[in-house]
Amino acid sequence: MTESQAYVAFNLTERVGAATVSELVAKTGSVAAAWETYPKKISRMGGEVDWEGEFRRAEKFGVQIVTPADDAYPKILKEAPGAPLSLYVKGDVAALSKPMVALVGTRRATSYGRDLAQHLAYDLCRAGWGVVSGLALGIDAAAHRGALDAGGVTVGVIGSGLDRFYPMENRDLAREMARKGGAVVSEFPFGRPPDQETFPIRNHVVATLGRGVVAVEAPLRSGTLITTGIAADLGRTVMAIPSRVDSRMSAGCLQLIREGATLVRNADDILEALSELFPRSGGHETEDVRREGAASSSVSRFKSSADPETPPYSVEEALIMTHVDEDGISLDELVRKTKLPVAKVNALAMSLRLKGFVRFLPGNRISLLTAHR
Repeated sequence: MTESQAYVAFNLTERVGAATVSELVAKTGSVAAAWETYPKKISRMGGEVDWEGEFRRAEKFGVQIVTPADDAYPKILKEAPGAPLSLYVKGDVAALSKPMVALVGTRRATSYGRDLAQHLAYDLCRAGWGVVSGLALGIDAAAHRGALDAGGVTVGVIGSGLDRFYPMENRDLAREMARKGGAVVSEFPFGRPPDQETFPIRNHVVATLGRGVVAVEAPLRSGTLITTGIAADLGRTVMAIPSRVDSRMSAGCLQLIREGATLVRNADDILEALSELFPRSGGHETEDVRREGAASSSVSRFKSSADPETPPYSVEEALIMTHVDEDGISLDELVRKTKLPVAKVNALAMSLRLKGFVRFLPGNRISLLTAHR
């Protein structure tokens, strides 16, 4: 078994994530050796793990599977903690390694938000950048469309297996993206439907692939704020578009700006915010430059308005919080400790994140926010 095959096998295995594989590799020396000695080879979908069948399905669907053991795996993702064990790519896998800006926002976007996302993506691609987003309705779709209109590269990260594409309304858009030099990507095996667990994981990939993340339009309770929170934890430049102060769809962006995100009005502002880190043409930056720039430009951590002495936890949220500390804990470990279903643990983690009590970390981990340590 090759290292790449072993990564795919682990990605198919129940209750195994990046943190678990890292621990096993530290003990055995390689991913392949870890797989050979791993005792619980049970598929997430039930039954035995069929990694060979997964490669056959990939060939059938015209999908390339890349892992951290492969040269085609994007360096920016590999260097971040919690790199996905496998990426399923429809289109040009090289698109994932192009310097990109993440444009994210609500599914229920206003016409103003959609138009702005489309124009931002168009201008960014004309300036030499790629655009990454989540291929959802609303802001995401508009950003992908703007990139295509500019003849640029755009990558869509979805929260399901590629054969269970969601939402169906964007299927034609996804096909066009893959056909025109971009890519549609997922870290989920074939057959995995979208659910409450998959979307926060998808957001981690979007935030990691983007050299900067722009919140275009989002309410306060939004997956967009999870994505920007992950980006901040990774040291990415976090930006937000201001809009009407009385609009619910602008509340999340205004909150980000209030808490330290860079206010941007147009693509020139985005390019200026990234210029200290990367050339406008999207050249390759050094690791030292990336770290120094990230330290100075990342958004400050979000604050909670709740009284820390009387946190508004539900009983199940309190169970989660008893296991969370400032060092962080993987969602895999929370499932084991709480005995709760995987989807439930992820839903509770998202709820606590939106309430401002925890932050998401790379590698499907969460930790306490500074204010609640």
